[in-house]
Amino acid sequence: MPIVAQSTETTDWVSRFADEVIAESERRAPGKPVVVASGLSPSGPIHLGNLREVMTPHLVADEVRRRGHQVRHLISWDDYDRYRKVPAGIAGVDETWAEHIGKPLTSVPAPDGSPYPNWAEHFKAAMVASLAEMGVEFDGISQTAQYTSGVYREQILHAMRHRRDIDAILAQYRTKKAPAKKSQKPVDEAELEAAEGSGAAAEDDGSSGSAGYFPYKPYCANCEKDLTTVTAYDDDSTELTYACTACGFSETVRLSEFNRGKLVWKVDWPMRWAYEGVVFEPSGVDHSSPGSSFQVGGQIVGIFGGEQPIGPMYAFVGISGMAKMSSSKGGVPTPADALEIMEPQLLRWLYARRRPNQAFKIAFDQEIQRLYDEWDRLDAKVADGSALPADIAAHARAVRTAAGELPRTPRPLPYRTLASVADITAGHEDQTLRILSELDPANPLRTLEEARPRYDKAEAWINTHVPADQRTIVRDEPDAELLKSLDEQGRQSLRLLLDGLADHWSLDGLTHHVYGVPKVQAGFPADATAKELPPEIKTAQRSFFALLYHLLVGRDTGPRLPTLLLAVGQERVRTLLGE
Repeated sequence: MPIVAQSTETTDWVSRFADEVIAESERRAPGKPVVVASGLSPSGPIHLGNLREVMTPHLVADEVRRRGHQVRHLISWDDYDRYRKVPAGIAGVDETWAEHIGKPLTSVPAPDGSPYPNWAEHFKAAMVASLAEMGVEFDGISQTAQYTSGVYREQILHAMRHRRDIDAILAQYRTKKAPAKKSQKPVDEAELEAAEGSGAAAEDDGSSGSAGYFPYKPYCANCEKDLTTVTAYDDDSTELTYACTACGFSETVRLSEFNRGKLVWKVDWPMRWAYEGVVFEPSGVDHSSPGSSFQVGGQIVGIFGGEQPIGPMYAFVGISGMAKMSSSKGGVPTPADALEIMEPQLLRWLYARRRPNQAFKIAFDQEIQRLYDEWDRLDAKVADGSALPADIAAHARAVRTAAGELPRTPRPLPYRTLASVADITAGHEDQTLRILSELDPANPLRTLEEARPRYDKAEAWINTHVPADQRTIVRDEPDAELLKSLDEQGRQSLRLLLDGLADHWSLDGLTHHVYGVPKVQAGFPADATAKELPPEIKTAQRSFFALLYHLLVGRDTGPRLPTLLLAVGQERVRTLLGE
């Protein structure tokens, strides 16, 4: 059932921000819906760092909505930004795309083979699909549509009338240098853009020339590029003259009727705060520097009769198992990439459990197995009532929104087990179902659908993120030479294992049995605890495990042995172990 007016625990960062946002919204616009905002530039793949720009206000908006308040989460698609560079690593895109630099993103062709009408729509579509899968509700606003339809005409004319006031504010920062940062790590240009919340963030703050300062950039009527300079403007008639440095074109237009241009970024952003009545919007850590868009915008917004939103600075999101995230280098993981290998609940949890100013990593390597183990332990603690309040809150925000529960896997088997089975079976569904049904004989899995979508995510991880030389290939024939070379202790260990195989044929049973063989060989009970055993037993266990791996897969290591044994099957295990 949908949970509408129910709040989660009040000990987490989301609840604290929700308190502030509700109070501030009532002060600014009593009785009106609470407005939170995000800004995304579809200038290339919208990566997992950009997702924090959305998830931070989403989580706050959802908490506000749970409490029974009306709320709008705006996502401004900055698709009227200029195309600034050719991103690396995008299929169908080469340096010939450089001819489009300076055009609006919506005027640039989509990458080859795309079904979308332009560059912006191509990259926007993937993000929209991912947000839907994650249960993120939002109102999308195309800045191309806003500007080209004249929605902001009065705001543009107002900015031009007050251009000297805007220039005076910007002038305070133009000669200031940012202090030395105590930042978490060096960042590249792409990360700075993501932290600013828009691909437009690195643009200049307006043109100053012999005709004065102007906070508006026309797109050229001839070449469509913004490499233009305003050379004259008349406040009374709104006649504006510009010249294009790219193609030499020049024209005079009436700005009160002209819809082919936009305010420069440091004016555009605060204008929108005022226009939309934004109460909450996060910003990247880059805003700690003097002259940043958020800081300067806090002063410029007053010119438009508005107030700066409240909101935290958010830290960068890193990637475990890959080079430092950078959209300028291509191959940057996106939300769609993450959702191929993890369920939406896990991805939501990673953003919900850390305060916005805390950096964290999203795992694409073996670490994803540990993350899933941690998530499953939390799930169990929440179910039995032993979880801490803040953990309960983060879990609740991961599994449901104000609209209700996100779809979940009916039988959430351990991710590492599913990955091992997918690895060993190479995706053979009948074999996979056989193995998974034997994990818990008392409550066998009856169809693979019960294990989906988690099984599909684990299989995708194995197929796309585990190198070929680390995949598991079970031997076709016994290693006769190794079996022949075993001493009496080695042969005895295999006999003990095989003798108890049938009686322990389940995941838990094989776990106890495999660990118990070296204990029994040394004269201890199979269920003896570590405290009751000498240190040599651990050494004996490691040697025994290595022997089994060599006999089964020809390597020192592999998937967890109980899972591997189940996957190989009793008959084949007996053959490979020399029975």
